[in-house]
Amino acid sequence: MQRETPDDGEGRQTRGPDGLQRLWTPHRMAYIKGENKPSGTGPGDGCPFCRAPELPDAEGLVLARGKTAFALLNLYPYNSGHLMVCPYRHVADYTELDEDETAEIAALTQAGITALRSAYGAHGFNVGMNLGVAAGAGIAAHLHQHVVPRWGGDTNFMPVVGQTKVLPQLLDQTREQLVAHWPRP
Repeated sequence: MQRETPDDGEGRQTRGPDGLQRLWTPHRMAYIKGENKPSGTGPGDGCPFCRAPELPDAEGLVLARGKTAFALLNLYPYNSGHLMVCPYRHVADYTELDEDETAEIAALTQAGITALRSAYGAHGFNVGMNLGVAAGAGIAAHLHQHVVPRWGGDTNFMPVVGQTKVLPQLLDQTREQLVAHWPRP
């Protein structure tokens, strides 16, 4: 007996022969394959944090620009609204920042938290840096601080069982919403 397998209207199977639903996330393959990863540790080695501010804001996912640092969306977010704050200067360690960079990264982080609360009603935040590959930095050569919005009950079985994060909004929509809520100096 052959079971009929539902599809998503474009011929992709949504339920497998085991009866389990399938949530296809083909955009994650770029991350898994290491696309957009720098080829080395120098600023000219394809560093996405050096490249983003050279692009138009929407294309580079840039949310706000300061004199020494900028905020942008994470291309591979943990949650909708996951943003990062980076110095323009290609430095790897927090201790390499000068006073102006340190202050502006702090100010942009505060502005990002304000925007995320206003735009999404975030209940809490994970804020931090992974310094070095051993600490989990995906791009260790260019310092970046993560600001991840959190909501009560936002953790579910998908990341644990399915190794999949369900994001309800596209990055360009997230960017537009956060830019509209970004505090003006």
